[in-house]
Formats: sequence, structure tokens, C-alpha cells
Amino acid sequence: MWGALRSVLRPCSRASVPRQRAYHGDAVARLGTQPDSGSSTYQENYEQMKALVNQLHERAQYIRLGGREKARARHTSRGKLLPRDRIDNLIDPGSPFLEFSQFAGYKLYGEEEVPAGGIITGIGRVSGVECMIVANDATVKGGTYYPVTVKKHVRAQEIALQNRLPCIYLVDSGGANLPRQADTFPDRDHFGRIFYNQAIMSSKNITQVKAATGEEVSAEDLGGADLHCRRSGVTDHYALDDHHALHLTRKVVRSLNYQKKLDVTVEPSEEPLFPADELYGIVGANLKRSFDVREVIARIVDGSRFNEFKALYGDTLVTGFARIFGYPVGIIGNNGVLFSESAKKGAHFVQLCCQRNIPLLFLQNITGFMVGKDYEAEGIAKDGAKMVAAVSCAKVPKITVIIGGSYGAGNYGMCGRAYSPRFLHVAKCSISVMGGEQAATVLATVARDQRAREGKQFSSAEEAALKEPIIKRFEEEGNPYYSSARLWDDGIIDPVDTRLVLGLSISAALNAPIQRTDFGIFRM
Repeated sequence: MWGALRSVLRPCSRASVPRQRAYHGDAVARLGTQPDSGSSTYQENYEQMKALVNQLHERAQYIRLGGREKARARHTSRGKLLPRDRIDNLIDPGSPFLEFSQFAGYKLYGEEEVPAGGIITGIGRVSGVECMIVANDATVKGGTYYPVTVKKHVRAQEIALQNRLPCIYLVDSGGANLPRQADTFPDRDHFGRIFYNQAIMSSKNITQVKAATGEEVSAEDLGGADLHCRRSGVTDHYALDDHHALHLTRKVVRSLNYQKKLDVTVEPSEEPLFPADELYGIVGANLKRSFDVREVIARIVDGSRFNEFKALYGDTLVTGFARIFGYPVGIIGNNGVLFSESAKKGAHFVQLCCQRNIPLLFLQNITGFMVGKDYEAEGIAKDGAKMVAAVSCAKVPKITVIIGGSYGAGNYGMCGRAYSPRFLHVAKCSISVMGGEQAATVLATVARDQRAREGKQFSSAEEAALKEPIIKRFEEEGNPYYSSARLWDDGIIDPVDTRLVLGLSISAALNAPIQRTDFGIFRM
């Protein structure tokens, strides 16, 4: 499974397809249908999504270059490897690198470019051990830490801590970016938090390895590899150059005596029955176009097998069991707005997965919970709270992929960022309190009512003038690049890579023992 991983990211969308089930000897349904690839809807979805994917590739390729050409040339002229080359030389040959937050800092500082936030983070296999790797990019502003750099570094440590991953720091940093020191130094998730996290990980027996490239020299010229190896004893190994430092790091990891102990059963992996690129035509780029989430599931799970749970109840939420690269997973996917029945079904399913130590996968495409007088009277608030409480308390690994919209309380119930999924990947998204049209309509209604109280008219031209900038702002802020630049997610992925990214994520998450879940009181 740790074979070659395409280094891509990108957005995803929707298209409706009829569903068929074929039953086999094991009585587990095989999902999925052959899409009508000749239909105008499928072709439009495919072409729009492909265009977004091509754009993603181009932007990602530019980011992977790092700093400007002059800075890269100066770096390599000193005999140093570029940071991505360091990572390639560190991880096991032929194994993938699951990179996080590649678009961190994207257009965040105006004309000032900070590619990948000035730091590269991700999970790679080193001497057979899955490790979190954090590599400074000295070609970007001398490797100094911007606010987003600190946030990305802290997030990488959080992932390492949650999943008990050894952490390797490839250090080549100029410290805090002084012009922005007020935003990098004093607060909880700022510079000092990095060192706090290192101490906490050490207390939990999570190994950390530091490979300092070149010499670390302070303003007073007090530090260097020779001094710290021969006299101060701060460092453990003396590296002659980058290649030697990476070789020593691999030897250190090899001597950790680390053994991964799984809390789940693992079966032989089996490819899905349908090509992954069909997701382009099924999901598409149009957030207003619906699709059956089962068609997505059919293209990411082993053998397209899916043991659906409560298929006839609360059918706007799809729940069931499957395997991805042989690992068991409980899947919760949206097929519409969440009603009381679907919320109760979701809470029940989360409890089952926690009882069985099965990781949870949320496929999020949600406008929210159903609202209205009748639904409030029927108890949507308390039923929605059951699902939110279950998701909050669940201690099994939780992984979220946003494959459409992510609005309001639906984001919470489907394990959005605030609910601490181990990993949150974006395949296509619009994240906000509500959609732009909805928000504009709400604010226009407020303005109309206010005018009415004042005895004034609210013309259609005035309404349009009010709504236009609101819709534009919501579309901009719901854009996946906007959210990823601010680390609201762990990266934008190519829909065709969804299965592989999930397999790597689940594998990494299972390095940590699965804890027992204790649920609070559910309001009945």
C-alpha cells in the first residue's frame, strides 16, 4: 500500500446515478453502477472537474519549487539539498510521502509569497517506520517562521501526537520572522508551542529526531556542529553533509525497536470494481448538483463491497462497513440534509464503531440539519445533538473527506475541523455557516424588514446591490484554496487519489492504540 503516491491535491463535486446491488456468497453488497459517460451531465461534470484538477496540478507544481530561483541556486551552491530532495533521500525508496497543507499561506500575505508556508510536513516511511517529517525550507525567506509556518508546524506535531508517530525534524531555519514576531511569539498556538509539544511528546515516549543541516550559528557565533558534538554534548551525531545526516537519521530510526501493534483485523487488499477517474463525472464541480454518495464509496473501498447499516431508515445519511486497503472502516456519507431519523441513525452507527474499535470515515457533503417549526417540534435539536455528541466523544480514529458543501451544524455532525478528526482532506468544498445565496437572502430579509419598520421601500435593485458582494465574499471564503491556506484542513487532494490517501491515513492512525470511548448522557 505504501507504493507510489501521486503528489497531487484538488477539488470535487456531484452527479446523480441510479444504484444497483449485486450480492455474492459473502452476502455483502457490491455497490456502484456504470455511469452514462455519454450524457451531457456526466461530460460537463468531468470536463469541469478535470479543468480544476489541471489548475491544481499547476499550482501545486509551482509551490513545490519552494523559494525563488535565485534563493534555490544560492542554497544548492552551498552543497545543500533542497528540502524536498532531503525528504526523498530520507524515506524508504519507492514509498510515498503523504504531504499535508501544501497550500498553507497561499495568497495569505498579499504579494509576499510563502510557498507551502515555508515548511514541508507529511508522513513518510523511514526504515520501515511511519514517521512525521517536518522540513524547513531555507529558500523561502531564509527558513524563517511566519504565523502560518508556526501553525503548520504545530499541526504536524498534533498529528504525530494523536497517532503516536516518531517525529523527524530536518532543521534549516532562521527562527521567527522578526517583522511578524507579534503574530508568532506570545500566544498558545505560536512559536513556544512547538517546544511545549516536543516536551509533551517526549513524556509520552514518542521519539523525536533532529537532523540539523549545516551549522547552527547564533548571532554571537556560539553554536556549530563541532562545538555541540565535542564540547557541549547537545548533539548526538556529527554529519559531514546533508546525505550523511539523512543516512544517520535512517540509522537512528532503524534502532528505535519500534513495532506497530494493530487493534484491528487486516484482510488482503482488493481494488474497487470501478475506475477512480469516474469520480470526476459523478461528483463534478457544481455544488448545486446532487449525486449518490454510494457511487463515491464504490470507487474507494475494497472490491466495492459495502455492508450498509439501516439502509431503509434515515436514508439521507448512508452508513455501513467496508475495508480500504484491507483495513476495516465505518463509513458515514451524506445523501441530503440531516433529519431526525438520519441523525439518530448516525449516532447509533458511531456507537457501534466505537464498541468494535473500527475507524470512522466521514464523507461530508452537507447543507445542515433540517429546520422548520414542525421539525423543531419533532425533536430535530435533541436528535441532532445525539449525533454531535457521539461524534465528539468517539475515540476511534476519525477521518473526514469533504466531497461537496460543508455548511453550518452539518459540518459539526459530520466531524468538521472543530471535532478533531485525525485527518481532514478536501476533495472539493465550500465551507461556511451557510451558502452564499442563503446568507445573502437572510441579510436581505433583515434589511427589508428594517425598512418596513421605518415605513420605507426596499427595491429589487437595492436588494441585488446588497446581495452581490455577500455572495461573492462567501464564494471566495468557501473556496478550497482559501480554507487550505489557513489550515482549516490538512490538504486538497485529487479525487482519484482519495482511496490511496485514505489508506495511508488509516495506516498512520493505527500506530496509536485505540482508546475506550465513554459517551456522555444522550438527551432522549
